[in-house]
Amino acid sequence: MIITLSGLPGSGTTTIAKTVASRLKLKVISAGDTFREIAAEQNMTLSEFGKLAESNTEIDQTIDQRQAQIAKEGDNLLVEGRLSGWMVENADLKIWLKTPIEVRCERIAKRDDIPLEQAMRETKEREKCEAVRYHKHYDINIGNLEPYDLIIDSSKWDGNSIAEIVGCSIELSAK
Repeated sequence: MIITLSGLPGSGTTTIAKTVASRLKLKVISAGDTFREIAAEQNMTLSEFGKLAESNTEIDQTIDQRQAQIAKEGDNLLVEGRLSGWMVENADLKIWLKTPIEVRCERIAKRDDIPLEQAMRETKEREKCEAVRYHKHYDINIGNLEPYDLIIDSSKWDGNSIAEIVGCSIELSAK
């Protein structure tokens, strides 16, 4: 079984992916982790690295192609990333976590120990940059949720409850 889990920054995809994968013994493939690792290797912030990725198509393409290839060759995977629902064509279930920007930025501010205003400014800048890249590189409108089978508002429940919903959906999809 191959599952994709996507959402905007702060929607909870990383937390939910880890929880669900642990419960269901799935391997997590994370585009965000890869992006953050490469940014750190370059001694750049996510915002700086995102701007670089705007002009260097190879960054996104490498990450996205790697995810798609692993999914093609693997099984029992949870592929987590903003575009995984678009890139992993053979997924059995594609999930999107939606969350109001205020909630997402509160989470980001707490996680990164930064002021809420900074989290809001950086998140809006990052999302704008990503939307431009996705449209430019792939002709994808990140706001188009057509590829997804299940959309969950992650502001409505805590992480364990969302993981339970996702887990039940995966089990039902496997039948």
